[in-house]
Amino acid sequence: MTDRRTFLKSAGMAAAAAMAAPLASCATNQGDDKKRLAVDESINSRLIVPRGNALPITGTFLDEISHDIPHQNWGAKEWDLDFRYMKAMGIDTVILIRSGYRKFLTYPSKYLLGKGCYMPSVDLLELFLSLADKYGMQFRFGLYDSGRYWDTGEMSYELETNRFVIEEVWNGYGHHKSFGGWYISTEISRKTKDCIQTFREMGRMCKEISGGLPTFISPWIDGKKAVSAARSNPKEGVTIDKHEEEWNEIFDGIHEYVDACAFQDGHIDYDELDAFFSVNKKLADKYGMQCWTNAESFDRDMPIDFLPIKFDKLRMKLEAAARCGYDKAITFEFSHFMSPQSAYLQAGHLYDRYMEYFDMR
Repeated sequence: MTDRRTFLKSAGMAAAAAMAAPLASCATNQGDDKKRLAVDESINSRLIVPRGNALPITGTFLDEISHDIPHQNWGAKEWDLDFRYMKAMGIDTVILIRSGYRKFLTYPSKYLLGKGCYMPSVDLLELFLSLADKYGMQFRFGLYDSGRYWDTGEMSYELETNRFVIEEVWNGYGHHKSFGGWYISTEISRKTKDCIQTFREMGRMCKEISGGLPTFISPWIDGKKAVSAARSNPKEGVTIDKHEEEWNEIFDGIHEYVDACAFQDGHIDYDELDAFFSVNKKLADKYGMQCWTNAESFDRDMPIDFLPIKFDKLRMKLEAAARCGYDKAITFEFSHFMSPQSAYLQAGHLYDRYMEYFDMR
């Protein structure tokens, strides 16, 4: 029988050996680094579809409020590099998706801090505006989202809160040369209670204080994927005719104060893109608005939220936008789902495939 002292000695030796094994492995791996193969940058994919036959992405949302996507914990140097990657891809517009969500803020708002919101460690609004200045991009400011609309369906609180936010931000940050407009961040898909009045009033406030700088919205289409995700017993998504009827009424009510609409493209199937996109473009033209697409670069078809999209899916959406004569493509969003320095490895590969397709490499 093994006594306690012998047992402990044997156990200690075994533990030491277990700890030494990874260290030895690391030493071996360090030597093997010299044998690692480098990527042959002269090799490109042999595409069997026409290159560049799509509307290029020239804008992206910036989303570091960490609502439903992991925070990447970037500092100024990482953001500077990301803006350079964006610029290399042809992005000329960056949009802060929301300046705050519930109690988390992107900038030290005196008004919202006084309402119980949390102090951020860095003024991301100032950082993003400074980088947009540096790299010759246009910056769009996304309004504050209290979360109450998502909880209750009531928009009035968002309107009242943003009266103060709009004034505060314009007075504090409007001097930046890149400050080029506003994003009304409240998202809808159908004719929602008070949506016309809310969008009109928010747009009016933004324009009046800034000398008429442009505004835009980015609703989603209430398609099959949206309905399926929201209901345990999914039904068919909105019909083309109903979509046109409701958005005709909304555009009629808001076009004086909302300059562009960027419908999210991820809630409908790929064989429905042209039908819905054609209606969107027809309505935008009717009311003198710009028709943008919000080309989602994450994959709604996956059972995991949220991962970078398969390139062919992104390509098909951008090709449909080109066929339907859209004015601009923006994406949600570059830094997580397309950036070579994203936390998601496949995001950098999506960037490479995109650059190959548009002959930018």
